[in-house]
Amino acid sequence: MIKKILLSTTLSVCAHAQDAFTLLPHPDKLLSPDITEASGLAVSPRSEDFFWVINDSGGSPEIHLCNTDGTPRGSVKIKGLKNKDWEDLSAFTYQGESYLLIADIGDNTAERDSVSLYIVREPAIPSTGKSVSGKIPIAWKIEFTYEEGARDCESVAVDPREEKIILISKRTKPPEVYELPLRPKKKHPVAKRIGKTLTIAPALSFLPHRNQPTGLDISSDGSSAVIVTYYGVFLFPKAKEKKWSEAFAAKPVRIGSHKLPQSESVAFSNDGKSIYCVSEGKNSSIAIFQAGVEGE
Repeated sequence: MIKKILLSTTLSVCAHAQDAFTLLPHPDKLLSPDITEASGLAVSPRSEDFFWVINDSGGSPEIHLCNTDGTPRGSVKIKGLKNKDWEDLSAFTYQGESYLLIADIGDNTAERDSVSLYIVREPAIPSTGKSVSGKIPIAWKIEFTYEEGARDCESVAVDPREEKIILISKRTKPPEVYELPLRPKKKHPVAKRIGKTLTIAPALSFLPHRNQPTGLDISSDGSSAVIVTYYGVFLFPKAKEKKWSEAFAAKPVRIGSHKLPQSESVAFSNDGKSIYCVSEGKNSSIAIFQAGVEGE
């Protein structure tokens, strides 16, 4: 039987934060031949039947659309961009429109002078039997630095309610939490460190980097964040009166192992009752944690 993780009954931030999340059996796979190194995943704000995927460094500067069962539905190129080191993808609704944030922030050796976030309007979801294609422009760009110097980071998410972008470093011990405004007033803003966080995993000697955050998402109602590592998935509930610095400083809820070889992508469904993870490599399995469902 798949282990069922119960969340604390004392939490009152939202309904799904009190449900159990179960890893569903028999996962579907990403079937697009163009998705070879998935580093970012985001559920479409327009439809829970679709998600967007990006490839890691050196890939074509495009976003790939799939059904949530992994069926490919085309791709769209971003005008004027190169994929230097795309590491995460976030979907959000802002001022009544849906957007995608592409995080070109990978920096394994912490030597980039600055890194960039690109925000684009979400392309229209195609009708049944159709696929997306073409090119779209950038809506706005955020080129920034970290206040304490260069950082390697693969975990970025948007909280549109607070109009903030949250970033979590990968290689610092413990991981550090940074914050940027969604619409900075300065041309080259500085990401401010607002705290640190923990991810708790068993001592697995064959996963030397098991606790490093490799992906992040924030639920659409702003009540929870989810971090994926090479080991598994961790939930950080956030009460309305709390700050993100407080939420990430608390001990997370360990949802469990995603059973993927190298997961670097995580996303909430729009209702917050499902969590999706995919791995780098071709035809990755799509791990789905579902709230309130018994496993086999």
